[in-house]
Amino acid sequence: MTSRYRPWHLRWGSTDAEVHEPLPGDEVVDAPTFAATRAVTIEATPEAVWPWIVQLGFDRAGWYSYDLLDNLGHRSAVRIDQSLQNVRVGDLVPLGPGGGGLYVKDLDPGRWLLWGDKAGHTTWLWYLEPVGSEGSRLRTRVRTHYRWTHPTILFSLLLVEPFDFPMMRKCMLGIKQRAETVPHSGVEA
Repeated sequence: MTSRYRPWHLRWGSTDAEVHEPLPGDEVVDAPTFAATRAVTIEATPEAVWPWIVQLGFDRAGWYSYDLLDNLGHRSAVRIDQSLQNVRVGDLVPLGPGGGGLYVKDLDPGRWLLWGDKAGHTTWLWYLEPVGSEGSRLRTRVRTHYRWTHPTILFSLLLVEPFDFPMMRKCMLGIKQRAETVPHSGVEA
């Protein structure tokens, strides 16, 4: 079961070409222990999807996932919050309570956003491509090099491995649902 499930969940929704295509940030984590490329097609333009991605984060718009687990019960945003749209290299994206998270490493606004840790052991890419005139393909790529003798290995093995896929799938479907149903002009001040 595990031998079939892990490869499937590490590439959920992605084609072979999408899994193997080099993407921004791949060079940061040269030999990842954990590498996942997931994708979903969204019936909204990249311009309509982008605002949902840049406002992600704990104590921000949430994760559009299982709010009880990843947002301490606070409901994820259902509208675009204009105050969360100005993302810059160096900004902290909080992953949970306690102030820890990943940093914006690089971005091409409207196209891709790369997060990573300071040490270069983890990257998380959000990548948008247009599909036709009114659609988008959203891919995420997480690359982590486990440090087997570092205390963070417990986080990786006990939380990342079992919970990454269901949370990530729900997050991507949450972005899809919001981008397809909320008017792009429906922003909060």
